[in-house]
Amino acid sequence: MSLLVGGEWEQGMGAEFESRAPADGAPVWSGAEATHRQVFDAVAAARHAFTEWSMVGADDRIGIARSFASIVQSRSDDLAALISLEVGKPLWEARTEVAAVTAKVDHSVNAYGVRTGIVERDAGPARSVTRHRPHGVFAVFGPFNFPAHLPNGHIVPALIAGNTVVFKPSELTPGVGEALIRMWVEAGTPDGVVNLVQGGPTVGEALVDAPIDGLLFTGSARVGRLLHKQLAGRPEVLLALEMGGNNALIVLEGADVPAAVAITVQSAFITAGQRCTCARRLLVPAGDYGNVFVSALVDAAARLRVGQPSATEAPFMGPLISEAAARRILESQRSLIELGATPLLTMGPVPGETAAFVTPGILDATGVDVPDEEHFGPLLLIHRYDTLDEAIGEANRTAYGLAAGIVGGDSATYAYVRERLKAGVINWNRPTTGASSGAPFGGVGASGNHRPSAFYAADYAAHPVASLESEALEEPVSLPGQQ
Repeated sequence: MSLLVGGEWEQGMGAEFESRAPADGAPVWSGAEATHRQVFDAVAAARHAFTEWSMVGADDRIGIARSFASIVQSRSDDLAALISLEVGKPLWEARTEVAAVTAKVDHSVNAYGVRTGIVERDAGPARSVTRHRPHGVFAVFGPFNFPAHLPNGHIVPALIAGNTVVFKPSELTPGVGEALIRMWVEAGTPDGVVNLVQGGPTVGEALVDAPIDGLLFTGSARVGRLLHKQLAGRPEVLLALEMGGNNALIVLEGADVPAAVAITVQSAFITAGQRCTCARRLLVPAGDYGNVFVSALVDAAARLRVGQPSATEAPFMGPLISEAAARRILESQRSLIELGATPLLTMGPVPGETAAFVTPGILDATGVDVPDEEHFGPLLLIHRYDTLDEAIGEANRTAYGLAAGIVGGDSATYAYVRERLKAGVINWNRPTTGASSGAPFGGVGASGNHRPSAFYAADYAAHPVASLESEALEEPVSLPGQQ
């Protein structure tokens, strides 16, 4: 029983599918996709539950969210093990994701009060009051790379605001998605407030076609554009898109080499390069300093441990999400080399492991006209620059605009670069993959549609209602034009 519709667990009636551990191919989850009818039933159940749930006091909704966080905390080891198994993340990294799931509740409660509180102002004979209301039924599409934390980053603020949810996990991580929803049920969410449908693109298409009030999506730019197109002509459906990036990290002349190398490694290769904020392009000064830095970076990347996620000697990287994903990133490397990029560290398979494992790759693409693409894996392109303005121009030479980073320099230089970079997340002397749940998260251009999540998720979880109010009903002294 892998679907949750109106408080009842039921079996999907569509095509059967399964997830397998990318580290060894072992089966993790099996079930069947939701049919078109089951998807619409889930939305109808969410619609039915919305009226009562939206009228529940915010304190009670927050209480359920806190119960959910407590349950996650009590099952943290089990959830981390499942994430590690189904995604292939090293166990240490899966534990950090679980910690983010629990922390999201407090951050969302704070954001709900700060971003969507009641605002009253004197407006002459009346008072102006702004309140916020939930939209209704939200469809939440989850990604595979953070199958618990990222969809939960939508679900928590949506429920706190009084919306109901139909959640479709990635078809690559259905097990984690089911575990997440089972914990929401255990926390006491009323029937129909959270619903779960499983499956691939056809299930997603059916969910978008259903009478939803909002769609919250984290994933690739390609799929985000398809969802945007599918919702064309339906302005009443709120759409929040986070679609990745072709992110640049700029290393400035004179930056401490070991520290800069460590930041670059974390930016480019954590989660085997499968984060939307991973650095894809590294901008390095031309000349002696750049040569020393690149040599140290290649050496450090070559020594990264790539292995089984639960190994006693913890790896830095596990496998990619699938063998197909590994083939795609290896093909990207081959294509870039054919275009003229020079391999400094060639990505390749890991002996003795499944084909989902690959080692980090670094290519020098200076002067090469490479496609503006997000290569979702441990592949880093180096571009040498002569001037700071040249580096800024190269960093901005992308349709994306999610994350960027600056390594080295003083505060004045950082300010100069920061104000000229096109990105929604810009870090200084920190990895591009670092982000605070107490701040907004999102990008511009092909990286999103100006609806940042994290702390600002409260903004799209509720809409403002402005009122002019007066307790006394008073007849005006006169009306314009009245005799």
